[in-house]
Amino acid sequence: MEVRKIKAEQVTEAVARLFMTCNYEIGDDISRALECFSQKEQSPVGKSVLQQLMENNRIAKEEQIPICQDTGMAVLFVEYGDRVIIEDGCFTQAAQEGVRRAYQEGYLRKSVVSDPVIDRVNTGDNSPAVLYTEIVPGDTIRILAGCKGFGSENMSAIKMLAPAAGLEGVRRFVLDTVFAAGPNPCPPMVVGVGIGGTFDKAAQLAKKATFRSIEQPNPDPRYAALERELLQTINTMGFGPAGLGGTTTALGVNVETFPTHIAGMPVAVNICCHAARHGTVVI
Repeated sequence: MEVRKIKAEQVTEAVARLFMTCNYEIGDDISRALECFSQKEQSPVGKSVLQQLMENNRIAKEEQIPICQDTGMAVLFVEYGDRVIIEDGCFTQAAQEGVRRAYQEGYLRKSVVSDPVIDRVNTGDNSPAVLYTEIVPGDTIRILAGCKGFGSENMSAIKMLAPAAGLEGVRRFVLDTVFAAGPNPCPPMVVGVGIGGTFDKAAQLAKKATFRSIEQPNPDPRYAALERELLQTINTMGFGPAGLGGTTTALGVNVETFPTHIAGMPVAVNICCHAARHGTVVI
């Protein structure tokens, strides 16, 4: 079985381009959702906000400037082919260098501090990124990446539900979390829900869910129905665009699941603002 050799510099360049593009160009799924919801928004103020967001996104793309002043913490989900060898370096270092290059050369705000509690000193290049790697069959590297702003990240939550809580328990926790967030996450938001696995796995699932296209429902029709129901209910909360009132508090709800232990049912909710920046590159 032949292996494929990829230069470390190729990884760095691909990651750098990906993060600059994510920060300058909102995804087509978000653009279409903003257009759709702006036509349905019942509040004149809310409709005006959605139109301003669309105009902001247009200008950002045309002028290649950041969509939002918070250019986020870099997160990468990597599917690493088991027949790939990195030459002239290692993958992790190459990917981190790509993040540094994007935030330095792309004039993106650096928001990462070196120590979370005591020495909160800015690293100066937005590294290190959060990196999740999965070894998969194949000779390519697929990178799903996003720029996670913290106004919305701070509104996220996790809870270890008892299995007896069932679907209603999941539903209630998600809705309570979104309601408690209120206008703080810069709505309209994308809500990622992770169910199953362990404490940490549920949070990882929820984060990855926010990077999935909101036009791509969960393949399980039962969870796809839950996504639709949650979105509909969230949009009756009244927070609306920018928290100024209206019928568009969320653009989408994405649910991801994973097998879990018989004694538990972890549920995590990761909230993303309207600048739901994500992208994919395959090397």
